[in-house]
Amino acid sequence: MTNPLLQADGLPEFSRIQPEHVEPAIDAVLADNRAAIRELVSQTSPTWQSLIEPLERLDHSLSRTWSPIGHLNAVCNDEKLRKAYNACLAKLSDYATEISQDEQLYRAFVAVAENEDGLNATQQRLLELALRNFRLAGVALEGQPKQRYREVRQQLTKLQARFEENLLDCANAWRCNITDEGKLEGIPGHALQRAREQAQQEDQQGWTFTLDYPAFDAVMSHARNRDLRERFYRAWVTRASAAGPHDERYDNTAVMQEILALRHELAALVGFDNYAEYSLATKMANTVPQVMSFLRDLGQRSRSVARTELEELTGFAGRELAAWDLAFYSERLREDRFQLSDEVLRPYFPVERVMDGMFNVIRSLYDVDVSERQNVDSWNPQVRFFDVRDRDGNYRGGFYTDLYARQSKRGGAWMDECINRMRLTRDTADPIAYLTCNFTPPVGDGPALLTHNEVVTLFHEFGHVLHHILTQVDFPSVAGINGVAWDAVELPSQFMENFCWSRETLPLISGHHETGEPLPQALFERLLGTRQFQAGLAMVRQLEFALFDMRLHAEYDGTARIYETLAEVRDEVAVTTTPDFNRFPNSFAHVFGGGYAAGYYSYKWAEVLSADAFAAFEEMGVLDTRTGSRFLESILQRGGGVDAMQAFVDFRGREPELDALLRHSGLLDRAA
Repeated sequence: MTNPLLQADGLPEFSRIQPEHVEPAIDAVLADNRAAIRELVSQTSPTWQSLIEPLERLDHSLSRTWSPIGHLNAVCNDEKLRKAYNACLAKLSDYATEISQDEQLYRAFVAVAENEDGLNATQQRLLELALRNFRLAGVALEGQPKQRYREVRQQLTKLQARFEENLLDCANAWRCNITDEGKLEGIPGHALQRAREQAQQEDQQGWTFTLDYPAFDAVMSHARNRDLRERFYRAWVTRASAAGPHDERYDNTAVMQEILALRHELAALVGFDNYAEYSLATKMANTVPQVMSFLRDLGQRSRSVARTELEELTGFAGRELAAWDLAFYSERLREDRFQLSDEVLRPYFPVERVMDGMFNVIRSLYDVDVSERQNVDSWNPQVRFFDVRDRDGNYRGGFYTDLYARQSKRGGAWMDECINRMRLTRDTADPIAYLTCNFTPPVGDGPALLTHNEVVTLFHEFGHVLHHILTQVDFPSVAGINGVAWDAVELPSQFMENFCWSRETLPLISGHHETGEPLPQALFERLLGTRQFQAGLAMVRQLEFALFDMRLHAEYDGTARIYETLAEVRDEVAVTTTPDFNRFPNSFAHVFGGGYAAGYYSYKWAEVLSADAFAAFEEMGVLDTRTGSRFLESILQRGGGVDAMQAFVDFRGREPELDALLRHSGLLDRAA
């Protein structure tokens, strides 16, 4: 029987993929690639067509083979698949380091860059980034340091995977079963029904809550029982640590310490003082002081506002607030001030209406149509697939949606690449993406009803999807999000969030799930009013994460001062008090499991870009086709084929300015 992971065309056949297919497929592709590369580097006069295009083809083959494996490990995690996935991590790490440290291959790239005339700007950019990446991977190292770099890379890959696994296993293992209905007062009906169904599945009485985000948020925002909120808070903020009600075998503390030590060693091997400097070598921001100044400037502008907001909240609650009180009383204050709650809004955001409206927005902006394709093979019955075509009917790409929380699925929301766009001399491929969220699933026979925050999340991830599938770059390594500076990659996603708050577009994405009636004008105005609600508190919370991340990697000196650094950052920017048992770093997957190490500041950096970009639409009309066309041509279609700052300047006519972000956040005139 053929291995489904080795099919060269079409969409992955997810239903056929089994754990036993994983290692043989990766082994086969790596062997073929290595053999092909040895032939390629033997050329005496390499050219773009004889060297770069074949290498792009080889990378594409490996990417499309590995992508469904990594995706299934994230959304359908089980012991056998995890074992197969982990077995391949070291192989892939070895291969990537081997290629990026290959001096013969490096010299071949240099020869193409220096000797070939007539290359266009995208081709030149690809070569520039490739040569940079060779240097960052230690191509100039020799002997033991070169081998040590490879070992460190491999260890980091394993440790980051273990961090994610500990977090997932810890969350999956936790349960809260309640049999006294009186303790559940205030929790929305949809959350109670889901907990009732969970209890029935596990042959329990009453209601069983898991530790996925929809359940946690429902309790923290709505449960009137303070002891229940504290119980959930403790479980959430001590995930993957030894401090909470969890199995200590999932403790990530030692994993984090080892990750930080290895990152520091990796940076030193290639000539950087710390990992933060190494990380910034691939970003728009140039130096650690520049990033710290940016973050602290935002902190100075927002901390006094955040302090005032906390005082207002405390006065409203009429008591000193513990950490497990904040979300509950914030929701009550929002209801009181705006006569609005998530549960009042939820019926107006059925998922079908939201998605149809979202597709209408991009039809207006970019002149593309989205249509659902039926009977596409997938990994879960709730998964759907959509095709995107331009106004002439040309296929631009497609994407899967997997929107709802479930067991054995990683928490959070993300976009990932399934297949990259490729247009080479002999080979083509259309871009395909995964759009993954963890929303509250439908309960009973009703439709899935989203909170407005979930609508914003959906638009955010769809922005990444558009960046991936609307690219017109032909070479996979710089197509879509590839090759884009990490602190600019959130621009298209955060840009899309703005349409969830626009008077022109909110009517497109809302309508009562039973009657279809539009969001009433009174609710509409109140919702718009909530955009700046507790914006200061939200800002300092994100700055806390970003400063902690940057300082942790910039100041490492052989000792991982994880909790001490976080405490110092909180003293600088936070206005709320955090309990001593809080172990937030142990679940900070963006930094310790994902790609945001010494890069979490990117969210705020890119938010400046996105707010300023959206201001151009506010000036001309939110659904202005000409402005949309310029954004498409300047940003979305160009991927990593152009410097991120140049792309922004080409769209906006100047470098980004901070005022639009402060205005959207309500901080422009409120800061002391």
